[in-house]
Amino acid sequence: MDLHEIVIMSNRFITSLKSRKWRWLYITLAVFLILVIALGTYAYQKRDGMLMGAINKAKAKLLEKYDMDLKIQYYAFQGINAVQFKNIQLLPKNREPLAQINDLTVSVKLWPLLFGDVKLGAVILDNATVSLVKKDSISNYDFLFKKQKKDTIENDNPKQNLAALADRLLKNVFFKIPNDLDLKNLELSYKDDSTAQRIVIPSAVIDGGDMESKFLLNDHEAAWNLTGTIDSDNQECDLRLFSDKKEVNLPLLQRKFGLAVSFDDISFRLDKANRRNKELLELHGQWGFKNLKVNHWRISSKDVIFPEATMQGALNIGASSIEVSKESTVQVKDFVFSPYIKYVHKPEKEIFLAVHTDKIKAQDFFDAMPVGLFPGLDGIQVEGHIQYDLNFALELKRPDKLLFSSRMDDKDLQVVKWGEANIGMLNTPFTYTAYEDGKPMREIVVGPQNPNFTPLDQISRYMQISLINTEDPFFFKHKGFEEKAFKLSIVTNIKEKGFKRGASTISMQLVKNVFLNRNKTVVRKLEEILLVWLMERSQQVSKKRMYEVYLNVIEWGNNVYGITEAARYYFGKTPAQLGLGESIFLSSIVPRPKKGLNFFDWTGHLKGNMLRYFNIYGHIMTKTGQIGVDSTTSAYGFYEVVLQPHLRAARPAVVDSIDTLDMGDDPLLFDDLEGSPSTDNIEGLTVPKTIKKMSDTDKQDEETVEPQKHKRSIFDKILGRNKEEKEKTEDETTQRSKK
Repeated sequence: MDLHEIVIMSNRFITSLKSRKWRWLYITLAVFLILVIALGTYAYQKRDGMLMGAINKAKAKLLEKYDMDLKIQYYAFQGINAVQFKNIQLLPKNREPLAQINDLTVSVKLWPLLFGDVKLGAVILDNATVSLVKKDSISNYDFLFKKQKKDTIENDNPKQNLAALADRLLKNVFFKIPNDLDLKNLELSYKDDSTAQRIVIPSAVIDGGDMESKFLLNDHEAAWNLTGTIDSDNQECDLRLFSDKKEVNLPLLQRKFGLAVSFDDISFRLDKANRRNKELLELHGQWGFKNLKVNHWRISSKDVIFPEATMQGALNIGASSIEVSKESTVQVKDFVFSPYIKYVHKPEKEIFLAVHTDKIKAQDFFDAMPVGLFPGLDGIQVEGHIQYDLNFALELKRPDKLLFSSRMDDKDLQVVKWGEANIGMLNTPFTYTAYEDGKPMREIVVGPQNPNFTPLDQISRYMQISLINTEDPFFFKHKGFEEKAFKLSIVTNIKEKGFKRGASTISMQLVKNVFLNRNKTVVRKLEEILLVWLMERSQQVSKKRMYEVYLNVIEWGNNVYGITEAARYYFGKTPAQLGLGESIFLSSIVPRPKKGLNFFDWTGHLKGNMLRYFNIYGHIMTKTGQIGVDSTTSAYGFYEVVLQPHLRAARPAVVDSIDTLDMGDDPLLFDDLEGSPSTDNIEGLTVPKTIKKMSDTDKQDEETVEPQKHKRSIFDKILGRNKEEKEKTEDETTQRSKK
């Protein structure tokens, strides 16, 4: 068989295939193509009617659900897949007009449309306005916040899938971003009884994924630029927002809430969205900013400047959970740490939090702190390395199962130079400023120059051990923090659904009194924790000296500061003369010093409801060998506590002898307490682990219940302000606006 015969046989074989198998394929494709053309021709002929039906359906829905009229003066198809609209109006009933668009042309992509997805191809918009108006309590945008019955049913659905919900939301966002955009003259405005703001977008362009836009505030008062790339098909973006001028505050926030926010640059990048399955959506990306400046009196009394920060990693959205992955990192200057956050919504609400750092230079941590956020640490210089790990897990319905651990490796950390808060000054005489409601009351010299200063060895031992037991039993053993007390505080506050119990140690109270102002900001507690950590780690100040200063500066009554003034004010004694009962009483009022006189009756003796408190702490000190057993013969000095005559309340017109003789409940029994050997060394004081401090609620006098607090909005709760403070802030803001 020669080559010519082989070619002939091959051609016959191919012809045979074409005549049998491939023939059916060609026929099928031809039929499908004919059907598509036929359907397309039919749709093309009927498209005007379909468009009219869709618009009428949208009008009916807006009117039924939102009580809003949609008016369109002209609409028609332009080409195969584009529709042009002229003079569109959105008019809420009995409200100000919401939006008006002069000219809008929109095209959709045909292929996604075959599968039921409306994906924008190109958008051309010319001259449009969106006006949000609020007069008194009536606004033209309140329909946005109306909760629909359908939404309520969906939210209560136990099978609701957060991953699927997030996936739909992501697709809707990117499907509404056109591949090509040509926008000119879009105006966005907001106006209420006290505020008016206007943002104009003169032009915005998306060309092949490249985006460029400009935002002008109030007639060129400020300008921001938005640039970057958007790939709506692959759901990826890389955007950057920056201002033309430095330190331009964002609109509305300052005038409305007293919150000033400015930045040089904010960036956001979404690299990819991985759909592992129906119950897991992974979003990988990065965000960051440069020179973010924030000013609000609840955050700090000064401008807070975050110089530069970036975060990159993944956000994992599951069927009933949201998680910032453990691989995520945050970098602020040279300081890098890894956060882990997870919230589980169902079947039970759970919160997980973890923070980890590798071993880093300690100075990098302090250099990364925002300027103005922690004034006491400004200028601090340290040497050595640190490594930190925090683990937190909480079931909201079972707070007793709280997991909390905080571990710091700072073995070689040394403070070379203190910042504004000079901890080293505690070793020398210094001047302490006492505050009242955030305002300085008077200055007190803490040292021998002050006749009211009393060294620790000249203070009654009863006073020393009583205050230790009530405020911080492990003061001489811990390093500034008591982890078990902190956990108990979290558990108690969650159960009570409010702040009912703190976890401050004597070290923390000392730092708060001496080094921090009384401005109640949301970050003051964190600054307090950092200063306590450095003070205890440096060991530049001994525990005895800390305790000595603490006893000489804390408040014990109205304009009564230090143990010398307290002993003289209540009992006409010196600190060395204080007995057991007097010491227990003075210790009991430290959390509420101005209410100290409320615990005495008109005879100058303690009210009966105080006896329970004396029995609890007296029994603790007896079982742990801190006081002798013979002290129990007089109920731990309860009956020997007598207020000075000039401080006593007036004799009531009718004296109830039953109330006067009421001594409260029987002493509590602590049969499970383990005894400890007696010791005269205050640094050796210990109490069994089974002892729990009484909460402020247990110790509060029934006659001094504080009035109910006003209800606060969500924003007020975030900023930590009450109703009176809110009104004061709004009044000050209004006055500044008038000026």
